[in-house]
Amino acid sequence: MEMMQWITLIVFGLTILVVITNVIDSTLAALIGVALMCWIGIMTEAEAFKYVDWNVMAILLGIWIIAGYFGKSGVPSWLSIQALKASGGRPGLLVIILTFLAGAISMFVDNVVTILMMAPVALPLARALKLPVVPVILMIGFGANFMGTALIIGDLPPQMLHSVAGAEFFDFIWQFGRPSSFPILILTFVITLGVMWFYGFRGHRRVTDVSALGVEASIPNPLFATVVVVWFLGTVIAMSMREHIGVQLGFIALTGALSLVLVLTLLGERVKEASSFEETLQELDWRAIFFYIALFALVGGLERSHILDMLANAMRPIFIENYALGATLLYWVTVPIVGLVEHDAYILTFLHTIKDMAQGGIEPWPLWWMLLWSGTLGSNLTVAGAPALYVALSLGEKEEGRKISLREFLSWSIPFTIVASLVCYVLGMLIWVLPYVK
Repeated sequence: MEMMQWITLIVFGLTILVVITNVIDSTLAALIGVALMCWIGIMTEAEAFKYVDWNVMAILLGIWIIAGYFGKSGVPSWLSIQALKASGGRPGLLVIILTFLAGAISMFVDNVVTILMMAPVALPLARALKLPVVPVILMIGFGANFMGTALIIGDLPPQMLHSVAGAEFFDFIWQFGRPSSFPILILTFVITLGVMWFYGFRGHRRVTDVSALGVEASIPNPLFATVVVVWFLGTVIAMSMREHIGVQLGFIALTGALSLVLVLTLLGERVKEASSFEETLQELDWRAIFFYIALFALVGGLERSHILDMLANAMRPIFIENYALGATLLYWVTVPIVGLVEHDAYILTFLHTIKDMAQGGIEPWPLWWMLLWSGTLGSNLTVAGAPALYVALSLGEKEEGRKISLREFLSWSIPFTIVASLVCYVLGMLIWVLPYVK
């Protein structure tokens, strides 16, 4: 490698190391890394700006604004109580239903937001049913982190696949005549939850009189909830029709968010539960948004220095010689790595690497899917891989009034991650990888 490539790699590596170790704020570290790349001459500030996918940033911003109103509508709390009734007073079954519900919501809402929506109702339910809080809140965290890659809306990795490979909404459901992310992850999720029920939740005594628990939830303002849900669904449908509408996903998401704010403003006192636009903007996770902006620019620096080309050239012979072995190595190397590092940076880097390998005749789509699935499922291993788990752990410690040990956390995260990763690997190999083996 040339000197400038070594410098680029050192700056990128040190930046990611600081992000992982949290020596300073991760967003600040990422922004400093981008600034260093620009000052050193790896890329210009204009090039750094162009490497950011502003369409993805617009998707995040729009969906997060709508999700903020959705969380205040009372719908997540109401759904949690319905889960209690559906469980028939079986505590273990309730945990599984709540986990599945968290996964379903996270297909449309950021996983951290999903946990913050679910926790206020899930924790009182756990206390009423005399369930240990830690497994309940961790399972909800695992569920929220699990399904974010099922559709294009829920989390950053599928939006990065849209950016790098051009994946559209329905590609996550059915692509090239075979099921893709949504059905494969749903089946994986159901099987994993079944195993986890057997592992830790099947021995709790059933509560015969659910009403005696005194836990109820209602939707405070049906008009507010109806408007938010209708706008949410309308925005999702419009995003699914992007190819026919002919505009970018980010523009659709922002249009949905801004029109919702306008409607709620016009309704005035009839929807007093709604935050003002200024309050909504203040509630957004701007640290995360700036981190993702910096992340795109950092990976752009690798691309500008042709380091990703070199990585692709080094990996290409493995996939040419044995495509199934290459996909297997990619999958199982990814699982532990993203359990220890922030998975978004890793996934974005290898999305580009696979794209570069495709120029040499390697079929990219099975590898893109295997990367996305392993990168999402593996991040459930530790709190370092997914911020959502850190939030869940913090809520559990606050509720319990004690520090949750690493051993206790791993006693739940390791079996969950291993089962989910194994099931998804088998499905991914059978449905996507083996049909491309020559």
